[in-house]
Amino acid sequence: MVKAGKKIVKYRIVILILGLLLLIPSALGYFKTRVNYDILYYLPDNIDTMIGQDILMDDFGKGAFAMEVVEGMTTKESADLKVRIEEVEGVADVIWYDSLMDTSVPMSVLPNKFREIFNTDNATLMAIFFEDSTSADSTMDAIHEIRSVTNKQCYLSSMSAVVTDIKDLSEKETPIYVLIAVILTCIVLSVFMDCWVLPIFFMLSIGMAIVYNMGTNYFLGEISYITKALSAVLQLGVTMDYSIFLWHSYQENQQHYDGDKERAMAHAIANTFSSVVGSSVTTVAGFIALCFMSFTLGRDLGIVMAKGVICGVISCVTILPSLLLVFDKVIQKTTHKSMIPKMDKTAALITRHYKAFVLAFLILLAPALLGYRRAEVYYNLDATLPKYLQSIQANEKLADEFDMNATHMVLADAKLPSKDAKAMLNEMSDVAGVKFALGLDSILGSAVPRDFIPAEVTEKLKQGDWQLILVQSEYKVATDEVNEQCEILNSIIKKYDSSGMLIGEAPCTKDLITITDKDFKVVSAVSIVAIFLIITVVFQSVSLPVILVAVIEFAIFINLGIPYYTGTKMPFIASIVIGTIQLGATVDYAILMTTRYKKERGNGRERQEAIRIALSSSINSVIVSALGFFAATFGVGLYSDIDMISALCTLMARGAIVSMFVVIFVLPSMLMVFDKVICVTTREMHQKKEKLKTAATS
Repeated sequence: MVKAGKKIVKYRIVILILGLLLLIPSALGYFKTRVNYDILYYLPDNIDTMIGQDILMDDFGKGAFAMEVVEGMTTKESADLKVRIEEVEGVADVIWYDSLMDTSVPMSVLPNKFREIFNTDNATLMAIFFEDSTSADSTMDAIHEIRSVTNKQCYLSSMSAVVTDIKDLSEKETPIYVLIAVILTCIVLSVFMDCWVLPIFFMLSIGMAIVYNMGTNYFLGEISYITKALSAVLQLGVTMDYSIFLWHSYQENQQHYDGDKERAMAHAIANTFSSVVGSSVTTVAGFIALCFMSFTLGRDLGIVMAKGVICGVISCVTILPSLLLVFDKVIQKTTHKSMIPKMDKTAALITRHYKAFVLAFLILLAPALLGYRRAEVYYNLDATLPKYLQSIQANEKLADEFDMNATHMVLADAKLPSKDAKAMLNEMSDVAGVKFALGLDSILGSAVPRDFIPAEVTEKLKQGDWQLILVQSEYKVATDEVNEQCEILNSIIKKYDSSGMLIGEAPCTKDLITITDKDFKVVSAVSIVAIFLIITVVFQSVSLPVILVAVIEFAIFINLGIPYYTGTKMPFIASIVIGTIQLGATVDYAILMTTRYKKERGNGRERQEAIRIALSSSINSVIVSALGFFAATFGVGLYSDIDMISALCTLMARGAIVSMFVVIFVLPSMLMVFDKVICVTTREMHQKKEKLKTAATS
C-alpha cells in the first residue's frame, strides 16, 4: 500500500483536477435524482393495502385522495369551484353534492345522513381523486394548482397535501442542514485539533465525497426525502474519523521522515488505509443491516449510506492527502496548541478506580434497558409537523367542521349482490367512529330515485371488476382506536367479499406498525451479528467482540431509553435505524482503544499499564471524533421543523456523546475485569504470552 501512497503523492495535482471534474457529472446526477416524500410508499408490495392502491390506479385511474373544506360559499360558487378543480391537470374526479343531482334540486331532497356528508352550517365538503399516487410529481403539482385557484376560504386536507408541504419544507431546509453541520464541525475541529484551517480541507474532501455519493444516487432511480436530508450530514459525521486518522498518522510519520513530507504522507496513506478499512467495514455493515427491513425505506437509507462510507474512504486516501500537501504552507502557518489537555492522569484515575465504573455500569443497565424497551414511538407522520403548514391547518379544519380525521376506501367485487353490498355498508356504518360509508348501494338504497343518479357517479364508483366505497372515520391515523376500527371493518368486508380490501392512509399505517415492529428485531440482530463477526476476524478473538458490542449496546440502551424518562415520543423509524447507526459508527471508538490495548498487552506490559496507555493514547481521538459527530448532527436537530429529521439528528448527536463516555469510562473497566479471559481467548495475545513465558523460563 506504500507504493500506492507514493503514486497518490506524486500525482496529487492530477488527482485534484480529476476530483473537481468528477463533481460536474455528480452534481448533474444529484439534481436529476427524484426524491420520494411518501413514507408509506416503502411498504411491501405484496400486502392488501398496497395491492389495493395498484387496483385503484389501474382500474379507476385514481391514486391519491383529498378532502377540500370550503367555507362561506353559496351553492353556485361551490359548483363553480368544483369545475375549476376538475380542470386542474392531474385531478381525476371531484365528488360533491352536484355529483349526485343537479344543483337546482334542493339539498333537502337528500336524506340527512348524506346531506351532512357534504355540508355543515359553515362549510361544504368536496372529495377529490387524483390521477397518480400520493407522492407523484403530477399530484403535488396539482395540489399547488388547486391551492392557487382556491382562496383562504378553502382548506385542502390529505396525505398528498402533507407530502407536498413536507417537500417544500425539506427543499428549503436541506441546504441549511449541510451549512449548519459544516460550520459547527469546523468550529469544533478548529478548537480541539492543532490547526485553525485544517477542518476546511477536511470539509472540502468530505464534501466532494458527499457530492459523489449523492450523484450516484441517480442510478437508484429515486431516494427518500429522509435519505436526502440525512445522508450528507450523516456521511460527514461518520467519515470525519478517517480524516482525523490520516492527519495524526501524517504527523507521526513526519517525525520518522523528518524533512520528507511526501514520504511521510505516502506512509500515512498506507497506515490510514489499513486502519480505516477495518473501521469502515463495521460502519458499512451497520448500514447494510438496514437493507434487511421489509419496510424498504431502510434499504434506501442503508444503500446510500454504505455507498457514502466507501466514497468517504476513497476520498480520505486520495483527495485529502493531495489537499494537505498542496496547501501545506497555509496549514503550517495556522497551527496552534490543541485545547484538549493530556489525559494521562485521567487515564490513570479510570484504570485505578475501574471497580466503581463497573458498578455504575451494573446500576445503570437495568433502568437503561427498561427505558429502551418502553420508549414510545409515533407513526402519524403529520402529528408533529409545524402548525403553520396549510395541510395541517386543513386537517384541523376537517376535524373541527366535519368531525373527520381518516378516510378509508373499500375495494369490493363489482358483482357483489346488491343485498349483500347494502348489508355490508350498513354494518360498516354502525362501527364505532365511522362517520359514513358511501357507495353506490348506499345511494340506491336511500329515498333518492334511481333516475336521479347520474351515469358519471356510477363510473366514479364502479369500474371493471371492482366497486369503490368511501368510509370516513372520526379517529386519527395511527391511534389504537382507528387500528381497532380497521380490524373490525376488514372482518366485515371479508365476511361479505373474501377478495375485498380496505385501503387508505390509516390501514397502510396499521400495516406499517406491524411490519416495522418485526423489522426492528431483524435489523438489530443482523447488525449485532455482522459487527460481532467482523470484530472477531479483526482481533482474532472470541471474547473481545462480546465486550465491545456489549459496551456500545449499553450506550444505545441509554440513548434510546432517555425519551422514556423524559416523556418524549420518537418517530417510529428512529427506534430501528438509530441503534444500527450508533453501533456501526461509534464501535470504531472502542476498536481504536482495544487495538492499542491488545498491542501493549502483547508486548508484555501488565494489565493496568497496558490499559492505561491504551486509554491515554486514544482518549483525545475518541473525544474529537465524538464531538465532530455531535457537531454535525446536533445543530440540524435544533433547526429542523420536520420532527422526523430533527429527532433522528438529536438522537444521533446524543448517541455519539453517550458512546464517547461509555467507551472512555466503561470499556477500560471491562478490559480490566476480563483481561485474563481476553488473553486466553485472543489468538495473537495468547501466542505472545506463551512466547514471553518460554523466554522467561529459558
